[in-house]
Amino acid sequence: MSATLEGPTTTDEFIKGLWKENPVFVQVLGMCPTLAVTNSAINALAMGLATMVVLVMSNAVISLLRKFIPKQVRIASYILIIASFVTAVEYVIQAVSLDLHKALGAFISLIVVNCVILGRAEAFASKNDLVKSLADGAGMGLGFTFALFLLGAVREVLGSGSLFGVAVLPASFQPWVIMILPSGGFFTLGSWLLFFNYLSKRKARKAALATAEVAS
Repeated sequence: MSATLEGPTTTDEFIKGLWKENPVFVQVLGMCPTLAVTNSAINALAMGLATMVVLVMSNAVISLLRKFIPKQVRIASYILIIASFVTAVEYVIQAVSLDLHKALGAFISLIVVNCVILGRAEAFASKNDLVKSLADGAGMGLGFTFALFLLGAVREVLGSGSLFGVAVLPASFQPWVIMILPSGGFFTLGSWLLFFNYLSKRKARKAALATAEVAS
């Protein structure tokens, strides 16, 4: 029996978060950290990886406990599980780099209320087995990290002339200070959304043309 008849495979569940159902560029979720901490590539990457770890681990635990958690208290239970992993991740970041911890600030704790994590817990992990839940969490987490990195890289290069703190543009370049300000986050996000929407529309047009050619 084909994978189409059986339903999405584990690989499909992983890949969908990278592109087809990307949390930022397609679902437009998690906008608070997306706009707030992407003024540099390192901050964006750190927030993305922290969110991914919490997402993968919470998906795993919720999937394993899905048959034991009463429906009446499922959301409260999910938040408790997510908050436990967020606390652990925050302590790890603080131990690794105090500067990074200060740069991310309260947004580390706000991972608890990130709608990407709670949404995957409710929509996927609570209804699927461990392997698929891990794949879903890893795919969505990587997709989220990828999106944050793209925003952070563009904003840091244009706003500071550097990437990961290393100068990549000539000394004559005049930094666009607005790019590392909050308004730069909105501008960069809008530009990336426009680009990915264009790619999706172009792909849809090509698929429609191919279908029309086959039909004719």
